[in-house]
Amino acid sequence: MSVSADGYPMSIGELTNMYREGELIIRPAFQRFFRWNEVQKSNLVESIILGIPIPSVFVSQNEAGKWEVVDGLQRISTILELQGELIGVDGKKRPPLQLTGTKYLPALEGCIWDGPSQNASLSNAHRLDFKRSKIDLKIIKRTSSKEAKYDLFQRLNNYGSRLSPQEIRSALLVAVSPDFYEWVEVLARSDNFTSAVQISDRLIDERYDLELVLKFFMLCQLSGEDLILSRLRDFNSVLDDFSVRMASEYPGNRDVLEHVFEESFRIIQDRGGPDLFRKWDKEREEFRGAFLNTAFEIFAAGIGYNVMADNGVKIDLLSAAKEFWALPGMQSGFATGKSTEWRLSKFVPIGRELTKA
Repeated sequence: MSVSADGYPMSIGELTNMYREGELIIRPAFQRFFRWNEVQKSNLVESIILGIPIPSVFVSQNEAGKWEVVDGLQRISTILELQGELIGVDGKKRPPLQLTGTKYLPALEGCIWDGPSQNASLSNAHRLDFKRSKIDLKIIKRTSSKEAKYDLFQRLNNYGSRLSPQEIRSALLVAVSPDFYEWVEVLARSDNFTSAVQISDRLIDERYDLELVLKFFMLCQLSGEDLILSRLRDFNSVLDDFSVRMASEYPGNRDVLEHVFEESFRIIQDRGGPDLFRKWDKEREEFRGAFLNTAFEIFAAGIGYNVMADNGVKIDLLSAAKEFWALPGMQSGFATGKSTEWRLSKFVPIGRELTKA
C-alpha cells in the first residue's frame, strides 16, 4: 500500500474555474452528506474574507488527471454555492447562498454573491478578496493505491466528524466504486426491503438503510470462524473493510448477491414481514414495538445465509421468531450492556439454525 501526495495553495478563483471545467469533481452522491446550516456557511465566508486560515482540503487525482474532493466537502461546496456555481443532484445549479450576519461582518445579513441592489450583494471588494483568497490543497496522486486512498479518507473523517458511521462509509464506497454505491442504494429502495424494514426518517437520512444492506451481505457470508468475538472487534471498521472489498470486486459479484438479497427479502415479506424484526410479547401474544436491529441480524442474516447456501428456509418464520424470544433471558434485558460484537457472535449462529428448513 502506497500514498503519493503533493500540496500547494490555490486561489478560490482557480478552484472555481476548475469546477466549471469539470476538472474538480464533487460527486452528486456526496451532497447528501452536506450538513452545514446557513450560519456555519456564513462563518466560513466571513473567515475567508477576513483572511483567517482554513484547514487544508484533500483531493484525489483520478486516472484522467481530474481532482475528486475527498476531505473538505463542506468547505468547497459552500464556496461554490456562495457563487451560484454548485451543481445539485438534479444536475442544475443551486441558487446562490444567502448569507446571515456574522460576528465581525454583520452587514452580510441577507447578502448574496451578486444581488439586485448594493444592500443585498457582496461588494466588489469582498468578491475580489474572496476569489483571490488561497486554500491549501493536499493532492493524493493517481499513483496511490485505492486502499491507501480509502484508509486516508477514513482517518481524515474520524477526526471530529459529525457524520454517522454509514455516511462516512458511503463516502468511502463512492470513492472506490460509484456504481457499487448506486447499486446498494437501489437495493435499499426495493419494495420488499422497505416494507419489511421500517425505520425512522431520521435513520434513513443518516443512511442507516444502506448500513443494513451492507450488514446483511456481510453476516450472510461470515464463516463460523469469523463469528468469534476477537474477529469482530471494532465492528464499524470490520464492516468498512468488508464493504470496500465488495465495492472493489463489483460488478463481478453483482448477480449472485442481488439474487440472494431479492430472494431473502421476498421470503421475509411473504412469511413474516415487519413482525419478524419486532419483539414477540408472550403475555400479549403479539409482535410489538419498533424495528429491532438485533432481530434483523438474527433473521435477515440467517435467511440470507441459508438462501446463499441453498439450504432452504423454514416456512413458518414467525414461529421461529417466537422460539427465539422464548429462549432464557430474551424477554427482558437480553442485550443490556453487551457490545455489538458479543451480540453478533452469540445470535447470528442461532438465527442460521432457527431459519433453516
